[in-house]
Amino acid sequence: MTADRGGSGSGLGSSFGSSFSIDDAVTAIDKKEIFEHYWRGDNDKYYLPPLDWDAIAKSYHANPFHTSAIQAKRNILISTFVEHPKLTRTEFEKLVTDYLIFGNDYLRAVQNRAGHVMRYEALKARWMRVGKKNDYYYLRNREAEKLKGDITHHKNHDINQDIYGVPEYMAGMNSAWLGEAATLFRRKYYKNGSHAGYILHITENLSDQVIASIESQLAASKGVGNFKNLMVHNPEGKKDGIELIPIAEVQARDEFYNIKTLTRDDILATHRVPPQLMSVIPTNTAGFGDVEKASKVFVINELIPLQQRLKTINEMVGETIIAFGDYELIGESV
Repeated sequence: MTADRGGSGSGLGSSFGSSFSIDDAVTAIDKKEIFEHYWRGDNDKYYLPPLDWDAIAKSYHANPFHTSAIQAKRNILISTFVEHPKLTRTEFEKLVTDYLIFGNDYLRAVQNRAGHVMRYEALKARWMRVGKKNDYYYLRNREAEKLKGDITHHKNHDINQDIYGVPEYMAGMNSAWLGEAATLFRRKYYKNGSHAGYILHITENLSDQVIASIESQLAASKGVGNFKNLMVHNPEGKKDGIELIPIAEVQARDEFYNIKTLTRDDILATHRVPPQLMSVIPTNTAGFGDVEKASKVFVINELIPLQQRLKTINEMVGETIIAFGDYELIGESV
């Protein structure tokens, strides 16, 4: 079985892998060639994907809400999947995980000597490439190995080309990366331990021993055990003889909380997953509403259409290997 190659969009990038960094901090309008670089030549054996699959794979773990949203969809799909003798639940989990992350999934039919299909196995979409001669390649140690056998390529629709699919969540990745960057900045800030954030201005005629003691206590406020208090005992000192001049608030109000909240909302909106299903704690007294109602609406609006897309694989392989039961909530079904 072969992929739908499409028409005019059959030329892809000019080198191995992708020719851009997916993490360029620019607008989609200014960097639209990121999603259209496949017009500029091709590889000798296979078409290059429109996105950097390595960056997509790494981004899967970049943000907890991005990861959790994908896992929530995957888990519900697995819970409703009806296992088939030729497609185990394990292989289905691999297939649906790749589809949700990369927008592509690949099934290879394993045949016996008589040519009958014994089972189907999922191939890792990150390393799969669509060949130029109705064939497929698998990257092993950066070398392209031509695959034998009957392979089915199922993909999410892309408005720019028909060779590879793309994930639906790309519009939310800037928010996912921003949330990751904010967390990494915060981690480095705490790990650095430089939280004093002030100038200690001393005009008193203190002894060298006292000055050395103060310097020692300030140095000890860095690293592990930071945010220590500092006491200076100078009973005969004058007012303002020792003055603390803030140069940055000790709490380092860098809008961390607001960044994390806004990026979380962007990601959940991109994935269209209710916050109740993501263990998000509401900040208002009203909360997020009934979790059961939210779950049912989510399944009807998002999961059932996703199940219908996955069922199109049955038409591609020529037999019904993917079927789903009802989504149940404590005896109720949707």
